[in-house]
Amino acid sequence: MTGQPIPVIIDCDTGVDDALALLFAVRHPGLDLRAVTCVAGNTDVDGVVRNTLTVLEQAGAGDVPVARGAERPLIEAARSARHVHGADGMGDLGLPAPARRPVDADAVTLLRREILASPRPVTLIPTAPLTNIALLLRTHPEVTRNIERIVFMGGAVATGNATPVAEFNVWHDPEAAAVLLTAGVPITMYGLDVFQRVVVPGAQVRRLRASAEPGARLAGELLAHRPAAPDPDGDAPDGDAPDGGDSGGGLGDAGAVCAVADPEGLTTRLLPVEVSLAPGPTRGQTIVDRRARPGEAEIHAGHREQAMVDVGLDVDVARYVKLYLDTVERR
Repeated sequence: MTGQPIPVIIDCDTGVDDALALLFAVRHPGLDLRAVTCVAGNTDVDGVVRNTLTVLEQAGAGDVPVARGAERPLIEAARSARHVHGADGMGDLGLPAPARRPVDADAVTLLRREILASPRPVTLIPTAPLTNIALLLRTHPEVTRNIERIVFMGGAVATGNATPVAEFNVWHDPEAAAVLLTAGVPITMYGLDVFQRVVVPGAQVRRLRASAEPGARLAGELLAHRPAAPDPDGDAPDGDAPDGGDSGGGLGDAGAVCAVADPEGLTTRLLPVEVSLAPGPTRGQTIVDRRARPGEAEIHAGHREQAMVDVGLDVDVARYVKLYLDTVERR
């Protein structure tokens, strides 16, 4: 590997796959994890802080500052995803309470401080509802001068998961996502269209779970908690996976961090994107305009300003699976 590590900050709602993302970010030699900020999403914000500190301990991270952020969206009530991530947000794995403590500053304060103090422009990686990021951009817009890019896990071109058209992170706080799109810095959307495709084969998950090294073993347990698709290595069921079969485990949010470490594995296209804020069944939808030319709506109503976003449309699954495994098993 050549060149200096990329300074990154992760804003997360840890979360099984946020935990996978943190494990990768701590261990990849090309990434300099400068801070982690926490927001309500997969579980309540205090649970997110606890889970984040636990993961950093298990990963053997250095002195990475962690801060508590927003406990609810800008407008909506908080709505967790415990039915996916377990009562504790971490798959109910019974992990020990962390010895680490968060810093004595809120998430927006820590974000501003670390972004402006970085000697090189920071890549911001939100893998959660975007409340903290919206508050940062509205309160301290000067931070954008030292942000290289924002790579966020959120949105969908095709099908949603929180609703038929809306992905959870954007649906949880649509107004915050709309603010993000006005940041004035390059933005990459790592949405459900690529998020759902990167699956670690069951045999590799079992190997990680059997590891004597705590971080690699935790990665295996987390992957086993979230079977994402039929196992691509075609193993016969052996009862080891939570569903009684041998499904592979989805990397989920960790794929967005892989895309920062190795952007060549992600195929993107610069496209207009906006967030539906109206009440009703489309609220929280990321509307991605893939048309070759304007339609009747634009012709009759005039030009509509939309943010231009590098939208993830395809991913090299084998490349990111190998990258993830090679990284988390480094120690």
